[in-house]
Amino acid sequence: MWCMLTNNSMLRRPQYVPISLLIFLFAIPILHARESINITVNPDVEINVDVFPATAHPGETKPADLLFIWQPHEKGLQSIDTQLAERLAAMGIEVWLQDLLQAYFLSNTASNMSKLNGDGFNRLITEAHKTNKTIVVGGSGRGIVPVLRGIRDWQLANNEQSKFSGAILLSPKFYTQTPEPGTQPELLPIVKATNSKLFILQPDKSPYFWQLKLSLNALQQSGSDVFLKPMRGIRDRFYFRPDAFNKELNASDDLANNLFDAIILLASMQDANRQAVKKLSETKTIAQKQKERTLEKYLGNPKPQALNLPKLNGEQLDLKSLKGNVVVVNFWATWCPPCVHEMPSMQRLNNHFDKKPFTLLGVNMAESNEEVSAFLTNKVNINFSIVMDYDGQALKDWGVFAFPTSYVIDKQGKIRYALFGSVEWDNPDIVSKIEQLIAE
Repeated sequence: MWCMLTNNSMLRRPQYVPISLLIFLFAIPILHARESINITVNPDVEINVDVFPATAHPGETKPADLLFIWQPHEKGLQSIDTQLAERLAAMGIEVWLQDLLQAYFLSNTASNMSKLNGDGFNRLITEAHKTNKTIVVGGSGRGIVPVLRGIRDWQLANNEQSKFSGAILLSPKFYTQTPEPGTQPELLPIVKATNSKLFILQPDKSPYFWQLKLSLNALQQSGSDVFLKPMRGIRDRFYFRPDAFNKELNASDDLANNLFDAIILLASMQDANRQAVKKLSETKTIAQKQKERTLEKYLGNPKPQALNLPKLNGEQLDLKSLKGNVVVVNFWATWCPPCVHEMPSMQRLNNHFDKKPFTLLGVNMAESNEEVSAFLTNKVNINFSIVMDYDGQALKDWGVFAFPTSYVIDKQGKIRYALFGSVEWDNPDIVSKIEQLIAE
């Protein structure tokens, strides 16, 4: 079972947490008191945990018996992680904060996060269980990988699970890597071996938002109950992005509220002991992205998906009408820095092939006419065609998992090249490949 929660959804709160708390959230003083404990995983690994003790709410005699274990993003422990822990502690929830990559002497990369088995997080849950508090865990980005592995290992070793209430996953990355255009995405094996209550907080300005169905189905098939709350108008890593815009700054300020609500929801639901999924396929590593991107031969079905979308002026543009031209189809968004970076070179490429059978077509992802018009007026100077994928359906149909993603279609209407990521479109290699297609 999975359930989508809107921003207006009301979460049931247990008796010991006053509903009025959220109204006065910003009046609660932030306490900086913390403790530190060391948890031994094996003779070579010791996890240093910052413990943020809970404080009682006004009118309450003691804090709620809740404990939240938070695993940061693969980019490493950020100052905002500490601030979140402090705020949740001030709201009555004890928080354990640690950096597993640091504990294992690994640098902050997605591939290193995939190297972590469940031992470390399993030990954290085991030690937290000794407090006799209700436990909720959480992770961000690739940080969910050791979290889910640790939950499964702990379930395998413990029949008594009444004090464990599930996990919060913020911008989870469920795939081994961003798939090359035309190839099938590959879920991490642990996704298909997870049986827990899960609360997913997913920004919608992310290609992963539009491709959630595969991962949600896999989680459901393994027995998990999933609650999904879309976070509207923000990007992944919004809470520590150096280029965060105002809406993301506001969402960052509100993240403690979202985590609090998710913790309360998971902790308030009665749950029988869950059977861990015993079969787990061979662990797959998370591949590092290529340092340099370029047009590669397309590996999927060369027949493109339908693409019939309106321009800003309302005029429909059908990809089929462009047969006889070499067409570059570029999926982009105004909030995507790599997309913005490559647009000047795309315009230069468009100029280079002026008067030739060549069309450059930008497909905007799920933004409004006003947003795109303002961007085209104030940020870039381009004259190639832009069409509007208002509901993200084209993005899903074309299997886009990263922004930007581009496809090069020959004059017969077949996809010949593709890539994800930003490139300089007027570099000699790309120009030469397109010239060869035009000459065919």
